[in-house]
Amino acid sequence: MSQFATKFEAVLPATKRLLLWLLALLMFIPAALANETWELEQRSPFNEAIQQASPLTHTPLTKANKPWKLCALVPHLKDAYWIGIDYGLAKQSQALGLGLELHEAGGYGNNQTQLAQLKSCLDGDADAILLGAVSPHLLEGHTLELTKPVLALVNQLADHRVQTHIGVNWYQMGYLTGEYLASTPHKRLAMLAGPEGRGGTDLVEKGVKQALQDSQVEIVAVMHADNNRNLYRDQLNLLLNQNMQPLPQALLGSAVAIEAAMGTLRQRSLTNQLALVSSYLSPDILRGLKRNKVAYANDDRVVLQGRLAVDLAVRLLQGEKAFGDIGPAILQLRPDNLKNMQLDDSLAPADFYPVYRVEAKGSELSR
Repeated sequence: MSQFATKFEAVLPATKRLLLWLLALLMFIPAALANETWELEQRSPFNEAIQQASPLTHTPLTKANKPWKLCALVPHLKDAYWIGIDYGLAKQSQALGLGLELHEAGGYGNNQTQLAQLKSCLDGDADAILLGAVSPHLLEGHTLELTKPVLALVNQLADHRVQTHIGVNWYQMGYLTGEYLASTPHKRLAMLAGPEGRGGTDLVEKGVKQALQDSQVEIVAVMHADNNRNLYRDQLNLLLNQNMQPLPQALLGSAVAIEAAMGTLRQRSLTNQLALVSSYLSPDILRGLKRNKVAYANDDRVVLQGRLAVDLAVRLLQGEKAFGDIGPAILQLRPDNLKNMQLDDSLAPADFYPVYRVEAKGSELSR
């Protein structure tokens, strides 16, 4: 498909290139799924910060017993992380002939928007709901009756009625990052953390601090902001303008924060003055690793998370029991180990645009 598309890229209009991509995807998926297995982790106790993980080889479904319809709710589609989740959801829904509707809340502060979207999914014709919650406490104090299976997607959800969580342990994401930093000569760390109390921010911070507890690394600044490149850029400039002496030797943040930091440090002629460490992966972070501009990044394989979420939703609808905490093992990426890593399920393709609807048993993805 890629050779064919590349050969005619210059002459095909954008709409025809999209149709070509969709046609190739339809022809490719069934064969790709036929002999596929996924290496996962099963974690316990459920919904706890500190967990034990057991390796699990999972064989995904190659067909569903009916064209189920799924409703997916996500905080936003502003960065490569949730776009990768979207790609995995759409890809697996297409492969199994399912219907999918995706709604974004517009940001982590929009609890009421997501609650309204959840109610719409519960009242509509969706069979199951994949909920990437804007807050782990989204359902607390609300009387919404969960009349359909609800699976927590990526972010934890504190509700006893939700007993399947697809994702990774964000405390562990932080802990692994802290372990890496403890092994380096960088002893002064600044953190550009995500939205306070939202997503995995608090868990990442706790994991980092626990891993650094007995090390010589000092956290000299922690700054919170919504996952927005401009906000992170402002925060970093504010930090650097304080004339802190000596400067931090390492900067840890979300992928969006580290993307902003690469540009800001270049503008201020401080490139390579701070070791850049990302709590998760994006295309720009991957390029930074390849160019030795980023020292370390976790990879929680977001495309696989999206695909797994669809697979498990179908299994629940077809009578299987809840799956607890389940997801991919976290990969630890550095410039010196990239060649040994399999990253096919880590990022959406560069030419992928957000998909909001997949028609059941159809071939059209609606934007």
